[in-house]
Amino acid sequence: MSNSKTVFSELIQSRRSVRKYEQNIEFDHQVVGRSLELATLSPNSSNMQLWEFHRIISEDKREQLAEICMGQNAAKTASELVAFVVTPYKWKSRAEINAAHIRQAFDGREDATAKRALKYYEKLIPFIYNNDRFGFFGIGRKIFSYFLGQRKPMVREVSKSDIRVCLHKSSSLAAMTFMTAMQAEGYDTCPMEGFDSQRAKKLLGLPKQAEITMIVSCGKRAADGIYSDRHRVAHQDVIFNH
Repeated sequence: MSNSKTVFSELIQSRRSVRKYEQNIEFDHQVVGRSLELATLSPNSSNMQLWEFHRIISEDKREQLAEICMGQNAAKTASELVAFVVTPYKWKSRAEINAAHIRQAFDGREDATAKRALKYYEKLIPFIYNNDRFGFFGIGRKIFSYFLGQRKPMVREVSKSDIRVCLHKSSSLAAMTFMTAMQAEGYDTCPMEGFDSQRAKKLLGLPKQAEITMIVSCGKRAADGIYSDRHRVAHQDVIFNH
């Protein structure tokens, strides 16, 4: 166990956001595929898995996307780019899949746990995720949550914008799993939020409702790929005990 802890600690310590990659090297694109498969195992809200991972492999599209990423070296020198995308419009099919899975898992059971799980996926999830264009449903849920919360603990983040934040949290967890997996295989990454989202979505053929959480570049770090020593705020300024 201690050896596993040491390996994981070294892995996290060695991961850096690389701003420039080596050129004209052999890059194993299968590593990206394996790392994305591991990313699908990431924790996510209610197991809705409202995400997609778009790989930009062709040189032509990589060059176009690099310009859309404001010409960042991390994008221009990458061997591959991966866009982490949220898909809120797929909530209904995901909820049905989850409900079917839960029904199978609790087949023949009528205890409180089984009933609660089914109610969650068949009633609560549609109530939370169903949103109209202008977010009126979410406003109604917000009001309902406010009044119910006067009497007992209640989830307050139920508006359309709250759900949007929730989905990007899940997508970010997947991106972190991906970057750690890439590091484990000896490759480097850099998460980027500096890009023209409209042009990026058009290039990738994404629907209007989709949103890009981040674009992650991949490659082998160049000698000058890391700009400085790692800097972090002191632990006592961010870690608190209660």
